[in-house]
Amino acid sequence: MAPVDPAPTLIGSVQRALRLLEAAAGHPGGAPAKQLAREAEVALPTAYHLLRTLAHEGYVRRDRGVYLLAEAAERLGGAAVQQNRRGMINDALAYCRDTLGAPVYLAVYREGEIEIVAVADSPAHPAVEEWADFRETGHAHAIGQCLLSQLGEKARRDHLDRHPIQYVTPYSVRSEDTFLRRLAAVDRMQPVLEHQEYALGTVCAAIPLMAGNTAMAIGFSLPTHQEERLLPTLARLEREVGKLLGTLGFSISI
Repeated sequence: MAPVDPAPTLIGSVQRALRLLEAAAGHPGGAPAKQLAREAEVALPTAYHLLRTLAHEGYVRRDRGVYLLAEAAERLGGAAVQQNRRGMINDALAYCRDTLGAPVYLAVYREGEIEIVAVADSPAHPAVEEWADFRETGHAHAIGQCLLSQLGEKARRDHLDRHPIQYVTPYSVRSEDTFLRRLAAVDRMQPVLEHQEYALGTVCAAIPLMAGNTAMAIGFSLPTHQEERLLPTLARLEREVGKLLGTLGFSISI
């Protein structure tokens, strides 16, 4: 007979403190100790002790006879929201990965830099290895080109001043003027295709997205032996991304 797991050890004071925090969270304008004790089903003397401890640790504060959530508790709430948003992004990208049969990348242009927010890949569909810093080689990969195409000319030149055109592969652009002319010929909301400019043996595509004033891009990569899938997969991503834009746009505003 298999051994029976022992009952978990529960710390009653921690449970009661958490219930008091939950009760306080239900009163944005604050509530007196008696009311919190009643809602949390905690004896009033115990509630006073726990509230004093929570106040000392920065989780609640007392103001004119009522208790409100304080900075430490708000940080916990912010972290939970952040984690939830990250989960929404990961779920959306995983859906795209499975639908497209390709690794999917999400990026933003934030504070003058290309930032890869999330990548969804799998053993069957591995992501491109970042062998050269994505931030410094935006001229070479589809995600970077897509983000830079959404910027104005001054912002593009500023970016290239900080991250000059560099030799990445024999297929990548060689001069700043050539690259700027290429961007000028692309509509700011037009998809971008890239053939082995960042990594040999890989082709990529990216679609521009906008979340308020933030330039965003979602893209995918394929091995060159599957290059015939590039345009059909891009068309599939364009169809799917409309369903995901609300989720991605909301979640990326973090």
